[in-house]
Amino acid sequence: MAIPFSELNKINPSSVIELFEIQLTVGKHIATGNPLGLPTIYRFHAGANMNSFGEIRYRSNSYQRVAVRAEGFEKKSGGVIARPTITFSNLGGIIRDFSTNQLITMSDFLQAVNTVTPNNDLIDAKFTRKMPLASALDNTNFVGNNPFGTPSTNRLKDEIYVIDRKAVENRQIVQFDLVAAHDLENKIIPQRVVTRDLFPAVGTFI
Repeated sequence: MAIPFSELNKINPSSVIELFEIQLTVGKHIATGNPLGLPTIYRFHAGANMNSFGEIRYRSNSYQRVAVRAEGFEKKSGGVIARPTITFSNLGGIIRDFSTNQLITMSDFLQAVNTVTPNNDLIDAKFTRKMPLASALDNTNFVGNNPFGTPSTNRLKDEIYVIDRKAVENRQIVQFDLVAAHDLENKIIPQRVVTRDLFPAVGTFI
């Protein structure tokens, strides 16, 4: 994965495109063995980049336009770790009813998940924020020739979170709180035993 410093330092750099993925776990969010063959990864975007109100194709994967607001990703040098929120309109969602091919509400989506694990509400689902540059998008995103030429590999580092809890659910919206993958309850950091072979001063006091 290339970190596009040279591209970002241009006078007119490519736009950064914000894409999202939610990955479910079979046995927790989907029935064990996935007997219905349901997708485990849902890809979407908020339509806030490139004025796109439809599908975005990136690395041959389709990211659907969804009524969603993601915020709170700002990084700070001190203080608490950022805990972003993701808010979906409850008039539609990121999953389709396979019998009708119509979007179902997020509440109906959660109800399906909760039949597998009661009261789960997508807790522990993996949430990834991808930020490729516009120059990295597939050729099929552009009418005619790709103005950037051959798609590049330029993108910022993926940000990986986990859904920590459902914060709000009503007729209008469903909102989730996210935590960084290294900010989970009961997670031990660092995950490495410190010994005197590596750090001779361990266990000594001045």
